[in-house]
Amino acid sequence: MEDIYSLNRGKLGFGLMRLPKDSSGAIDEKETARMVDLFLEKGFTYFDTAYAYPGSEEILRKTVVERHPRESYTVASKMSGWMLTDELPPERMFAEQLRRTGLEYFDFYLIHSIETQHIPVYEKHRVWDFCSRMKAEGRIRHIGFSFHDTPEMLDGILTEHPEAEFVQLQINYMDWMSPRVQSRNVYETARKHGKPIIIMEPVKGGLLSNLEPSLTKPFGSRTPASMALRFAAGLDGVLAVLSGMSTMEQLKQNIATFSPLEKLSVAEMEAVTTVRESIEKLQMIQCTGCRYCIPECPKSIPIPNIFRAMNESTVRSDSEASRRRYEEVFSDGKSGRPSDCMKCGRCEHTCPQKLPIRKLLEEAAARFE
Repeated sequence: MEDIYSLNRGKLGFGLMRLPKDSSGAIDEKETARMVDLFLEKGFTYFDTAYAYPGSEEILRKTVVERHPRESYTVASKMSGWMLTDELPPERMFAEQLRRTGLEYFDFYLIHSIETQHIPVYEKHRVWDFCSRMKAEGRIRHIGFSFHDTPEMLDGILTEHPEAEFVQLQINYMDWMSPRVQSRNVYETARKHGKPIIIMEPVKGGLLSNLEPSLTKPFGSRTPASMALRFAAGLDGVLAVLSGMSTMEQLKQNIATFSPLEKLSVAEMEAVTTVRESIEKLQMIQCTGCRYCIPECPKSIPIPNIFRAMNESTVRSDSEASRRRYEEVFSDGKSGRPSDCMKCGRCEHTCPQKLPIRKLLEEAAARFE
């Protein structure tokens, strides 16, 4: 059997969900191509996309597949189960993904975001059987899944589906001991089953890379992003650490962190604990900016942008600057405000972080409006 670890060179993975945008708001193809070229030039190979990421699979084709030899990179994509219907069954979604990417096979293919609410859809459409069939036909090299639920549920899935060869988990130092996300417990569960780990959200959607300097004094000269990435990458059994890089500068900084990768020292682990405890005291909103909530909102409320503005107002003393940043969220004239919320709860149904979004929007309206 092929060694799954040998497929990936370097632990840094390029997440194609938060790519650079041009002045019109579209993915900047030229800048993305420049970033792809540097990523590959520095010896990294792993690209991560999904059916649900708008424009992501197409930009992979244009910037990677059509411009670089197939043996120079590996691709992971995902079957986004909540989008499956009788009109869009697994066969059709998968065929469309191959067309979008221009690939004949995926190196890694994931059942996307396994959690309690998605299980009935995956069972109805027999997704596990479909993925196994695609692997037998050579269109998938390795089957896995991304996961947002409890350690007990993960243990059950890995017991029931030994065909899963790897697991993608949300792991960062904020969520490591979190009773809600339980990063440490799900990580240990996956390792108990001997599964390699793909890490997502290592900087928690950018939250851990954009902290108030007073919070990160324990890191000394190390950047907050590098500390978060090294925490995640230093764990045993990690195949790749995904970073949704949206600028060339972010890419260069991440390459520097992984060239070569150094595990956190004992003193640095203590610094991470100190910073985590400081953030917890501030009660910042643990939004990762995945934006799964936005298509569900009947009022087009830009929920992640609002939460980012709230977090900035929490860690910064300049209230006027925070209010200006908040107002910038609605500068397009099309976005709904927190006070427009209908309390329908559709956003909470899709939130991987299980945030009480309706309550938090009430707080935003009270703070800023």
